[in-house]
Amino acid sequence: MSDTAAAAHFTVLGPDGTRIDGTDGRLADFYAYPADLGRCWVRGNMIASIDGGATAGGKTATLGGAGDRSVFEQMRYAADVILVGAETVRTENYSGAQVPVPQRGARQARGQAEVPPIAVVTRSGELDPDARFFARTDVPPLILTCTAACDATRKRLGGVAEVIDASGPRPDEVDAATALQALAERKLLRVLTEGGPLILSLLIENDLLDELCLTVAPFLVGGKAPRIATGPGEVLTRMRPAHVLTDDDGYLYTRYVRLG
Repeated sequence: MSDTAAAAHFTVLGPDGTRIDGTDGRLADFYAYPADLGRCWVRGNMIASIDGGATAGGKTATLGGAGDRSVFEQMRYAADVILVGAETVRTENYSGAQVPVPQRGARQARGQAEVPPIAVVTRSGELDPDARFFARTDVPPLILTCTAACDATRKRLGGVAEVIDASGPRPDEVDAATALQALAERKLLRVLTEGGPLILSLLIENDLLDELCLTVAPFLVGGKAPRIATGPGEVLTRMRPAHVLTDDDGYLYTRYVRLG
């Protein structure tokens, strides 16, 4: 036996672990944000097949199940703001976050607004003002765009959303750190990003992702399905596991937090 193998220690996950009902308040504890935040804490929530595909048939929802939807909702209930890319809004036919009355009360008790707004990162600002995303929501979304597109975007979407100039050094690009600063100025510190892959990659490359909650779906998809992060930059960021949950359908719910 090699020295490497001898030094490794493993833990077996299985049916002997404590069971948590989807409506049990303990599930929310697994997805609570750190207390006393002084900056944006960015959590990514993504799903992938066993073989690494981020979509099946072009959509993430195809990979999901009842447990995944429950965890998805818990993370939304905990967040101050939900950060997504414009393509995700279009592809997944997004609407605003839906928060039931009991969770609204819990949010108020934590000092949060009853419903988290959705913030969309879009360089072009080309979103349809008549889309479901703007019509089916309790709170106006935030549009994070660049200087070059900001005026035109305000003219088109200013009646249904708050349009924010989130450019940094380049006026034709949305700068991730500037976008987070704009959210922090609005006291939206508990950030949940639901993708897509370009937004997640942008956050990873700029060392702005604090944790990743990855659901591993018990499917193989093959083909040319994208990864959960797709971008030009490559980094190696060390993470530590905070928890791993499973359910009767064979999904794994992992949470990794950045070291340091």
